[in-house]
Amino acid sequence: MAKYDISGMSCAACSARVEKAVKSVEGVTSCDVNLLTNSMNVEGDVSSETVISAVENAGYGAALISEKNKGDGVLADSETPAIKKRLIVSIVLLLPLMYLSMGHVMHKLPIPEFLDNAIIIGVLQMLLTLAIIVLNKRFFTSGFKALIHRAPNMDTLVAVGSGASFIYSLGVIILIINDTVDGAPLTAMSELYRLHFESAATILVFITVGKLLEAYSKGRTTDAIKGLMSLTPDTAVVERDGKEVTVPVDEVKKGDIFIVRSGESIPVDGVIIEGDAAVDESALTGESIPVDKTAGDSVSGATINSSGFIKCEAKRVGEDTTISKIIELVSEASSTKAPVARIADRVSGVFVPIVFAIAAVTLAVWLIAGHAFGYSLSRAITVLVISCPCALGLATPVAIMVGNGLGAKNGILFKTATSLEETGKTQIVALDKTGTITKGEPKVTDVIPLSCDEEKLVSTAYSLEKKSEHPLAKAIVEYAEERGAKALESESFKTLSGSGVSAEIGGESCFGGSVKFISEKTNFSDDIKEKTELLASEGKTPLAFTCGEKLLGIIAVADVVKEDSAEAVKQLRNMGIKVVMLTGDNKRTAEAIGAETGVDLVVSELMPSDKERIIKELSEFGRVAMVGDGINDAPALTRADIGIAINAGADIAIDAADVVLMNSNLRDVPAAIRLSRATLRNIHENLFWAFIYNVIGISLATGMWKPLTGWVLTPMYGAAAMSLSSLCVVSNALRLNLFKCYNAKRDKKRESVEISIQREDKENKAMTKTIGIEGMMCPHCEATVKKALEAIDGVENAVPSHEENRAVVTLSKEVDDAVLTKAVEDKDYIVKSIE
Repeated sequence: MAKYDISGMSCAACSARVEKAVKSVEGVTSCDVNLLTNSMNVEGDVSSETVISAVENAGYGAALISEKNKGDGVLADSETPAIKKRLIVSIVLLLPLMYLSMGHVMHKLPIPEFLDNAIIIGVLQMLLTLAIIVLNKRFFTSGFKALIHRAPNMDTLVAVGSGASFIYSLGVIILIINDTVDGAPLTAMSELYRLHFESAATILVFITVGKLLEAYSKGRTTDAIKGLMSLTPDTAVVERDGKEVTVPVDEVKKGDIFIVRSGESIPVDGVIIEGDAAVDESALTGESIPVDKTAGDSVSGATINSSGFIKCEAKRVGEDTTISKIIELVSEASSTKAPVARIADRVSGVFVPIVFAIAAVTLAVWLIAGHAFGYSLSRAITVLVISCPCALGLATPVAIMVGNGLGAKNGILFKTATSLEETGKTQIVALDKTGTITKGEPKVTDVIPLSCDEEKLVSTAYSLEKKSEHPLAKAIVEYAEERGAKALESESFKTLSGSGVSAEIGGESCFGGSVKFISEKTNFSDDIKEKTELLASEGKTPLAFTCGEKLLGIIAVADVVKEDSAEAVKQLRNMGIKVVMLTGDNKRTAEAIGAETGVDLVVSELMPSDKERIIKELSEFGRVAMVGDGINDAPALTRADIGIAINAGADIAIDAADVVLMNSNLRDVPAAIRLSRATLRNIHENLFWAFIYNVIGISLATGMWKPLTGWVLTPMYGAAAMSLSSLCVVSNALRLNLFKCYNAKRDKKRESVEISIQREDKENKAMTKTIGIEGMMCPHCEATVKKALEAIDGVENAVPSHEENRAVVTLSKEVDDAVLTKAVEDKDYIVKSIE
């Protein structure tokens, strides 16, 4: 996708014209023009020169934005200072003009005697007005240029309105001169009331005031991104030739060693090689609590070292840092167009010609009704200057910009305006279990000592498992070390075919492993068996430990549910959203997790390809958002209406996802939906007010309400109203900054859909084989066996179960039993049978 900077656009009619011109170019497949950022995204097989030529032929300017400057395009504000200078000088000239026209002529305020002449007063008004016109000539050059290209815009309305007032007033000056020459000075003085120079000038000044306020407010929409950019330090302290040297952050290279002291910002992404620190990552994730970091942990640029001293190796610098990618992602999303904007686009394309037609009809009707030409012209001019296509053009992009910025502040990144709009329409959320609902790493959940105290049980288990590489062993070692347990001297350590481990401790043979394995070493009472079965039914893996012939106790390990998962599921359901959990785990473990979190439906024993099929099936019942880790779940993320990648961390470039959540916090899912709904609601409000403003404003300007209410607008009031309309739309969008996307108190429950899943027939004996396997003792063992079997050509799917000591394999063609056996036994498990 190529991105261009567009110059010369002033309203939605301009953006519609540019978009139409570029879309007509052969090879262009997609074109989005953003009035807020004055940018354009183009996709297709077409050269930049051809695109720029098409834009220029339409009467506007275009320049290709380089990759390096992509993030800067929406942030630069060169417009506001120029408008401010022009406005100040215009006001200085307008004040004496208003004093002459309104003060002296209408209210008889004093002026120097030598000026008290009708010709002098008229010529002075003309000169002051002409000066203001020259200062604001961009309205005329842009407006008439657009008219020549048969694409009139807002500037055309202003130029024609102001120009008509000026030309009409020039005609009145000629009458004043004639009256004076004919010796009728009183008649000449009375003609001064018919001058409309102040209207011509005031229209330009009021529109400029509106443009200044609009430009300032538009700048506010990028405050979130500017805030992120300001967090990146300008310099970094690096080690060069054994010395600490302060260099510009742009000069930090990959592999450099940089130093960050307490209170300093981290300059680039890297890995800590020395020291400890508490790092405030709120700039990236929205989490206000600092994260403890030590050697080996990753750090990201723009985060802050709250306390401690760290020495790091630079891994990603410049445009590759996480903060740079976030800014680029938010900027690109803000420059794309949401589907809801199409309504405004269609109206904007014909808006200005319709306004000209209404103005012409207004002039004719009032003339036919017998009113003076000056009065009738005033009505037509008011129609021109009060009409505001700009408000229509800004209604959507300003809300998208603010919504994206607010999301970025909270670690929620929407890749496009479409994803920001569509996320809020979600009816079904499908959650991957591992790493999304659960932490994705085993933890000790229960410690049940039987023939000893807890301290001895943990110490013995620690001594046995510290030399093992099994994930369950690591969970026990971590638990023991957190509690300061002491490892006992051990000898003759052995790993026993996936069933457990053994060692000599204190002269006794000690074993640890699965309940089935340990039950062969010692007796299990019915009470103990009942406890282990209860643990298994809760989705936990019970491990037993013995010394001699004594059963020391049971330690249960499980992939634990995240603290916020149940609350997140509850919030989703309260919003009227059905929640489905998808997992490759066995049915018992999956249902235990599902019951704990409160999901509506659990679908277990799935492969990634199965998940994609389930998403397709769920899509028949409503709009589906799939939440996964963004890599293993790529097929399902792509199939879903909205793909949400959670726990992305620094790796935000996940192609399969539409929304990237920087945290591992599942509450970000309802927060993203909530923010999307609020943004879409804001867009609808903006479009409503933009449409209703023009309906009421234009009808008032025509004078059609005069017979009923006596209300008549002058061109000056029309210009003031027009200048405020865009400001109101932008200000309404800025209200989104006050939105609390984690506040569930105001959630409105929508009508939920009914869902059901048809599972494929897995009992087809002609295409399946059941492999009896010994040695599997946990879900991680199952994953190892599953991966080994599915690597075989002809194996479509494998569903192992450590509880049933088997794996059901679905085949797409005949596979020799010896091949299946070898794949399993290469992973240190024992194949007992194949049926």
